[in-house]
Amino acid sequence: MSYRTHTCGELTVRNIGERVTLAGWTARVRDLGGLVFVDLRDRYGKTQIVALMSSPTAEFFKSLHNEDVMQVIGTVQARPTGMANRQMPTGEIEVAAESAALLSQAAPLPLGVEDEEEASEEVRLRYRYLDMRRPRLMNNLLLRHKALQSVRRFHDEQGFVEVETPFLIRSTPEGARDYIVPSRVQPGCCYALPQSPQLYKQALMVGGVDRYCQITRCFRDEDLRRDRQPEFTQIDLEMAFVDEEDVFAHTERMMQRLVKDTLSLDIDLPLPRLNYFDALARFGSDAPDLRFGLEISRLDAQFRGAGFRAFDEALANDFSVFGINAAGKGELSRRERVELEERAKSEGLPGLLTVPVSSQGLGGALGKLFDATRTAELLRVMESKPGDLLLFAAGEERSILTGLGRLRRRLAEQWRLISKGEYKFCWVINPPLFEVSADGELTPAHHPFTSPIAADIDKLETEPLKVCAKAYDLALNGFELGSGSIRIHSPRLQERVFKAIGINIEEARHRFGFLLEALGYGAPPHGGIALGFDRIVMLLAGETNIREVIAFPKTNVASSLMDGAPTPVDDQQMAELGVKWINISKNT
Repeated sequence: MSYRTHTCGELTVRNIGERVTLAGWTARVRDLGGLVFVDLRDRYGKTQIVALMSSPTAEFFKSLHNEDVMQVIGTVQARPTGMANRQMPTGEIEVAAESAALLSQAAPLPLGVEDEEEASEEVRLRYRYLDMRRPRLMNNLLLRHKALQSVRRFHDEQGFVEVETPFLIRSTPEGARDYIVPSRVQPGCCYALPQSPQLYKQALMVGGVDRYCQITRCFRDEDLRRDRQPEFTQIDLEMAFVDEEDVFAHTERMMQRLVKDTLSLDIDLPLPRLNYFDALARFGSDAPDLRFGLEISRLDAQFRGAGFRAFDEALANDFSVFGINAAGKGELSRRERVELEERAKSEGLPGLLTVPVSSQGLGGALGKLFDATRTAELLRVMESKPGDLLLFAAGEERSILTGLGRLRRRLAEQWRLISKGEYKFCWVINPPLFEVSADGELTPAHHPFTSPIAADIDKLETEPLKVCAKAYDLALNGFELGSGSIRIHSPRLQERVFKAIGINIEEARHRFGFLLEALGYGAPPHGGIALGFDRIVMLLAGETNIREVIAFPKTNVASSLMDGAPTPVDDQQMAELGVKWINISKNT
């Protein structure tokens, strides 16, 4: 028996007169006296079914409940004059029912499906299979599928080879904690779930695969937020005999194709590029949002010697002064400016000075301290005019820039400066190769296989914090989509980088032995990038949380509310693994 000849979204006036069989979920039942209507729904759409009140089918329809699953056989007919709904693909037709059958009965629902009424995220995650029937999540999953197919088709056309790398690997921590998997057949030993396929894709380059791609699952045991999950999907790419320009060009074409295939939008190429330090200085972020202004200006020279005490003290302590021109906001009330100053503190700034600009010059204390020449220079640097509001903060450079970066994003949202459906990509290039960890140790800013730029190699031993990397991030609308780099293919240079971060050759061989060995057998110059697929789909879908584009996501505490994971494991299973639980106090 065939349950359906058509889906609930494909019948049109071209099918009038045809006898069809449909199956789906009961979305709504309407008893209008002489007629009974049922809206039948599946993931493809909705079709109106009609039965005369005198028919047995009408009595069956009246017994249905929301989300009952049924099958109906009938004839496609045009809706009566004036009753067409041209907002629906099937809105000009209906199916006159001849017979119908109940396939599955639905219990009372814990959340609305048809009207997509408000429901808590906890309820939506607990009953995820019901949440999927709602248009928002279903449309996001269909968009995700379309994006997956676009990426795969593009790389196949470009001669890339999709290779599956292992999920059970050696633990080589890359910043976040690994998920550890005890081995039953080798007691006392553990696998790790990969944070990325980094070592394996480099080995593929040594092996001559040349152009590798993979849409792969990765795992990180880290604190979660709206754009992070413990298990996530990334577009992983690696290419041999390339430099940064090759990686940029390929990735840009892929993203252009992806946006075109999913949203029918055109992205102009090449994408803009920002030096890492310039991005921080102008936008307070290494993943800048370019959809609005509110750029940051350094104002040390303009404030030095001006007599503004708080900023004089900051400059005397080798701190800096920065400002933002909130164009057109000079008419904010004093109360609104106080609220703005409080918002700045919540974003990590020690304080915020707000100064309106009028035709007479600067308002407040600065208007009394700044002479005409200093005022003119300040307004020139900040590109300000009467009616603007100037925002100033002073302190340690990175801290102030980061706080202003968060503030400019909040203000853009509050003041509705962001156009819906706008997509602004950019590259952020040449970040530092190293950074200082919380315990004061030198550590890789990206990963230890990232190549330094040629001009900085001689600084590895003498000024490592001044070494910049052949690395790059792709950002979109204030989110980092992915990171990549040109890799080190010289064993000698790799040893120097390890030595700079305090890893001797013995430890390096213990942790990364197979890759170091592979590099010694003739490794081609190579590089690549890994892009967060969930994050890409989130932005394309216009969502602000990646849980909205993942079928079965985890909560902020890495729990799956639908199936109850994680759960305790019985003692016998643990004993087979040679593992025993111990209580660890969070205070120890």
